[in-house]
Amino acid sequence: MALKLLIAVSLLICMASYTVGFNAVMSIDLGSEYMKIAIVKPGVPMEIVLNEESDRKTSTIVALRNGERFYGKEAENTAVKFPRKAFWYLTNIVGRKFDSADVKLYKERFPYYDLVKDEERGTVLFKVDEETFYSPEELLAMLLEKAKEYAETFTDQSIKDCVITVPAYFTQAERKSILSAAELIDLNVLQLLSDNAAVALNYGVFRRKEFNGTVQYYMFYDMGATSTTATIVGYQVTKVKEGTRLESNPQLIIKGVGFDRGLGGTEITLRLRKHLAKVFNEQKKTKTDVFTNERSMGKLFKEAEKLKKVLSANNAHFAQVEGLLEEIDFKTKVTREELEELSKDLFEKVTQPIEEALKVSQITLGEIKDVILMGGGTRIPKVQEILKKYLGRSELGKSINTDEAAAMGAVYQAAYLGKGFKVKTFGVKEASIYPITVEFEKHKLAEDGSDSKRVVKRTLFNRMNPYPQKKVMTFSKHLKDFDFNVSYGDLDFLSDFDKSSFQDPSLAKFKLSGVGDAFTKHKESGDSKGVKAHFRLDESGILHLDQVEVVFEKEEEKEESTWSKLGNTLGGLFGGKKEEGETIEETGEKPVEVPADEEDKSNKKSDKTEEKTDETKKEKTEKGKEEEKSENKTDDATDKLNGTDSQNKTEADLKEKKPNVTVVREKIDTKIESFDIPEVNKDLMKVMRKKLAELTAKDKEKKLLEKSKNDLEAFIFDMNDKLTQEVYEKCSTEAEREKLSKLMSEASDWMYDQEEDAKAEIYQDKLKSLKKEIKELKARVYEFEERPKALKALKDMLNHTKYFLKSVKNFTVVEEDRIFTDVEITTLEKLITDTKKWRDDMVEEQKKTPDSEKPKLLVEDVALKLQALDREVKYLINKAKNFKPKPKPKPKSNTTKTDGNTTKSDTNKTDKAEKDKDTKIEVEEPIDKSTETKDETKTKGEETETKDEKTKTESKEENIEKSEKDKEARFKRKSIILETITGNL
Repeated sequence: MALKLLIAVSLLICMASYTVGFNAVMSIDLGSEYMKIAIVKPGVPMEIVLNEESDRKTSTIVALRNGERFYGKEAENTAVKFPRKAFWYLTNIVGRKFDSADVKLYKERFPYYDLVKDEERGTVLFKVDEETFYSPEELLAMLLEKAKEYAETFTDQSIKDCVITVPAYFTQAERKSILSAAELIDLNVLQLLSDNAAVALNYGVFRRKEFNGTVQYYMFYDMGATSTTATIVGYQVTKVKEGTRLESNPQLIIKGVGFDRGLGGTEITLRLRKHLAKVFNEQKKTKTDVFTNERSMGKLFKEAEKLKKVLSANNAHFAQVEGLLEEIDFKTKVTREELEELSKDLFEKVTQPIEEALKVSQITLGEIKDVILMGGGTRIPKVQEILKKYLGRSELGKSINTDEAAAMGAVYQAAYLGKGFKVKTFGVKEASIYPITVEFEKHKLAEDGSDSKRVVKRTLFNRMNPYPQKKVMTFSKHLKDFDFNVSYGDLDFLSDFDKSSFQDPSLAKFKLSGVGDAFTKHKESGDSKGVKAHFRLDESGILHLDQVEVVFEKEEEKEESTWSKLGNTLGGLFGGKKEEGETIEETGEKPVEVPADEEDKSNKKSDKTEEKTDETKKEKTEKGKEEEKSENKTDDATDKLNGTDSQNKTEADLKEKKPNVTVVREKIDTKIESFDIPEVNKDLMKVMRKKLAELTAKDKEKKLLEKSKNDLEAFIFDMNDKLTQEVYEKCSTEAEREKLSKLMSEASDWMYDQEEDAKAEIYQDKLKSLKKEIKELKARVYEFEERPKALKALKDMLNHTKYFLKSVKNFTVVEEDRIFTDVEITTLEKLITDTKKWRDDMVEEQKKTPDSEKPKLLVEDVALKLQALDREVKYLINKAKNFKPKPKPKPKSNTTKTDGNTTKSDTNKTDKAEKDKDTKIEVEEPIDKSTETKDETKTKGEETETKDEKTKTESKEENIEKSEKDKEARFKRKSIILETITGNL
């Protein structure tokens, strides 16, 4: 079944045949504990990338030790031995302020890290030593660079474009930090795709034929390493207007999301580690508290992670660590009940994300078709038990690969967005988790002439607003320069822990200058439509202010002729029609108008879904159409009563006045003051790039050094072994072997005497010098081993060529069909004789030469003789293949005319003789021609014509049959020639 699904998706991604040279694209599922990498390249659709250890997932951990970087298993081992030098769970603190709740929790979980505050940006820095500090962005950039390296090694080509998954609850600062990390290594991010949307896309791609115009709701419950997310997704086939065509494609829309940033498998592991540490201290085998030893706690963390996975399938298991502290071993039994008791308060939070997702989506459990489990935490039996009870289901969906679904969904999106790939459309509409509002001051003149101010808040993007989306906020009563703030909206739906991370909900302050000058400059241009701020929430969920402008409109009346009206009417008649139950969307992204100076009803009432808003608009539109129809009917009735039927109106009467609007736009200068975490500026970006480039250069130098050492060590070991082999002993003298053995021994001692920081070049030079010394011996060994094989091949070739020559000589044909000339036959015969003589002479001479000396008969010379024989034989065989025997001349045909009809005579004398022999001569009574009637004359004429036609037909058939026989004979003759010549080869 899985194979069929893979084939089905492979068919969905087809590489465009006209594109040549396009690179592969990749996706990176950047989890807090592991990252998964997938690629799409020409000929290879949707494949998971293997790392250096041939694993399908890689720990999101990077270790820095002695100026070197380690990844994967090496980094995990470093985390056990030197925990403070291995950095992971970086997505938990990237884009967060130093004094946020997330950073405080991170310190509690991993107390051995030396975290300091970045005074410039207010974020976190990892202190490696007194001079070395790394930000989470830099460490994530290292991981992304390694992922890119794995993908490029896997595809054997460079990769620049990718889609990266992030948690759905990531804020603006967190998303921007991930983009900065990718920019540090010149990785072009096509889109930041929320991991829940990536999983939903992967699920939908395999089942696109199951969806129709009716929305189907699914829930995805994902308990990962550090967080839990519940997502309600709606699948529906929509008709998207692309130009003049309507294309039907499936689409997924995120309808509701609930999450808990602190509920995950890592928290359970940490509690289990704490339990094991307490048990060890209670055993009192050492005086040292195990909590104070970083290495011991690192070992216990690894064992606790292993124990958690084992207890998911077993009721009890022994945890054991060798040499945990002061060389004391540790062993204890842990049951599943103990694990559940340790995490009792965590299990009580399992259903909270589901409750929040249902609440915000306004969808009931009964409407959800299936609940799909994701993440390693859902493998815990207690979690599944709680979910089944709450959802009222006997079984939960486990039909997707929890480890790879997000990476596979993201790489499908990467192929869709990348160049050079043709992918079937599957629309993705994500939703904004946090509402975004705009705040500004509103001035009002009092009766006493004083200016009163009040702060006005308007919702720009509601919670669960789909994106990408554009919105235009209009400030219609601001005639002078003013400021407005953009911030997060109402966050009461968050838990206390999550709310504590938003110490200041403000994002940025925008200062507008030139508003008053624009109004003064264009006061005669027409009516003011206000100051318009163009906002955009892009595909990655990041907010942009594209521009601010003042707009003026001036209306001028113009007449619309009858022909113009007629054209508009026809256009309506032949326009597309929407079927019931179908949704039609415009491909062009039209901005939504948000009036800033009108009362914001969304602040008084609960947030309404986009679906209800659309229904209200639809009802108003239909109501307006009905009123318009009734007005038109009334007008027609009035015309008839007045005796002025519309059909009798003149063209002048049909002309209508239609306003012609002239729009004038004046851009306004905007300065931004950020209250959120500052983005990495250009100067800091250069410094970070330089640090990473130096580390990358060291990594390459390290790899080259290791390879050079390994090559030299392998050569020395190999030669020491070969010098004791029989063939090397035969091809060398004892003195020569002693000399070479001494050289290898000295080289081995030399290699281990080198400093650790030695360059790779010295090992490479040493290897070259050793290969030069051993070159002659290896050449003699090669000749000794390969000479018998070459002579046997030459012997076989001579035998085959001899039989070939014999076949050519024995084959005799008529002179005009002769294939080979005497010169060609003589040349081949002489070549065979000369080659045989050369071989015999050289073999005798080689027998007189010791194997320890330079050989007289070389394999290369034998190969040249083989080549000469083969070339000559191939020439003759090709000549025989292309040979065409000359066709025999056709016999001439005679014709005899009888009563205006022509009949061909017999071409074969034998046939003619046989016909003469069978002819009988009879004497008939004389016939009186005068007594013949006209009917008899007519009958005789018809008989004569019939005989002539029959004679013609028989003659034609005989000629055709004869021609076919001649062709068959010539073909058979050529086949016999080729079979005879090549039969012995």
